[in-house]
Amino acid sequence: MSIPASIPVPFQHLVDDAAIFPPGLAPLPAAVAAHRALAMTAYAGLVGPLVIDTARLDDLAGLDTAGFEVSVVVPTPAEVAGVAARATAAGVRLASLEVRLGGPGTPAGQVAAIAAARPAGVTTYVEVPRPASPEWPAVLDAVAAHGLRLKLRTGGTEAAAFPAEDEVAAWIIAAVTRDLPFKCTAGLHHAVRHTGAITGFEHHGYLNILLATAQAVAGAEASTLVATLAERDAATLAAAVRAASGLAAARNTFTSYGSCSVVEPYDDLVALDLL
Repeated sequence: MSIPASIPVPFQHLVDDAAIFPPGLAPLPAAVAAHRALAMTAYAGLVGPLVIDTARLDDLAGLDTAGFEVSVVVPTPAEVAGVAARATAAGVRLASLEVRLGGPGTPAGQVAAIAAARPAGVTTYVEVPRPASPEWPAVLDAVAAHGLRLKLRTGGTEAAAFPAEDEVAAWIIAAVTRDLPFKCTAGLHHAVRHTGAITGFEHHGYLNILLATAQAVAGAEASTLVATLAERDAATLAAAVRAASGLAAARNTFTSYGSCSVVEPYDDLVALDLL
C-alpha cells in the first residue's frame, strides 16, 4: 500500500484498526469491508493492520480479505502455537500477535513460552502487568531477553482500567531503557488527553504519548513525561509536537495503538493543523 503524502512520517500507520472491539463493537463483516475500503481513502497511510481476536479469526475465511494483514489478540500463551496456521487457512497474512499473560507458571515463564511458540518472524507483543504489580520488572526483563515487544493497556470499559500519568510515564521510560518497542491498546480515541463526555473516564491522548516517548528517548526526566501526558490544551500540545525533533525516531519505540475508529484520530490531526 502506498502512503499518501498527507500523512507525515511520525503518524504513518500509527492506528491499528480495532473496529470489532469495545466501544465500537463493529460486526466482523462490516469491519472487514470498512478496513478494505480504507485503502482507497485519505486515511490509508494512518492505519495499520486489522486487529482480530482468536475467537473470530476463522470467520475471516468467508470474507473478502484479499491483501489483508491482521494482528491477532491471543488470550493466553497456550493458544499461540496454532495461530499462524489458522491465519493462513483464513487467507490473511499475520502481521503480529498480541498475547495476554495467563495460565500456569510464573508470568516470566509464560513470556518464555510465548517466545518458544510464536511463529518465526512474526512480531509479538506481550500485554504486561501495570507497574504496581510485583511481577512487572521480571516480565519486562523476560520480554527483552526473548526479543518480544510490550503491549500497554491505556484504557477499557471502566475507570480503573485507565492508568494515571505517572504509570504511563513509568511504562515509557522502562520501554526506552530496555530498548523495547511497545504498542498501546484501549482508550486512545483522540489526540489530546481529555475527560470522556459520557463516561467521565480520563483518557490519554495519543499525541501526548508520542511526545512523551520522544522526550524519554532524548533522556528527559519522569516529571517531564508526566507533565506532557497530563497536557489537556490542544493548542499547547500541537505546538509542542510541531517543535519536537524526535517524533519520527520515537515511532521506533511507540509503534502503534489500537482504536475502534480510524476517522477520529485522523480528524483530530486535521483539526490541530498537523496534517
